[in-house]
Amino acid sequence: MKNSMKAIFKVLGVLVLTVFVLSACSKDDDPADNDLFVGTYKGQVSFTEGGENINKSDGTVRVVKVGNNYNFVFSDNIPDLTGVEFEKKGDNSVINIGSSDTHFISIDESKLVIAYAKDGKVWTANANR
Repeated sequence: MKNSMKAIFKVLGVLVLTVFVLSACSKDDDPADNDLFVGTYKGQVSFTEGGENINKSDGTVRVVKVGNNYNFVFSDNIPDLTGVEFEKKGDNSVINIGSSDTHFISIDESKLVIAYAKDGKVWTANANR
């Protein structure tokens, strides 16, 4: 129960941080129109499933474009997120299609924020390039 509460608080914290990141995005560089954000981001990564909890302050996430979708390849034996689609939202910001309180990924050329929960699994990332 404690681990699930920690995971929920982590996801909520990342979502709040994401609001600030999205409001600070540059209007000169629209990630929906280019691949500047494909590459490796370093920082805080975590994964929770049942009793398993991986939390690394020095992890990496490699972003790979496959067709129109993106894969997020995590370090430290964290399962990958694959086949994620993005859509343009408002003033030069992008979020993953179907984003909600449990599925949120924000990315630009220098910052990656993930708060993604699916099938009892929770991925988070707050990383920079």
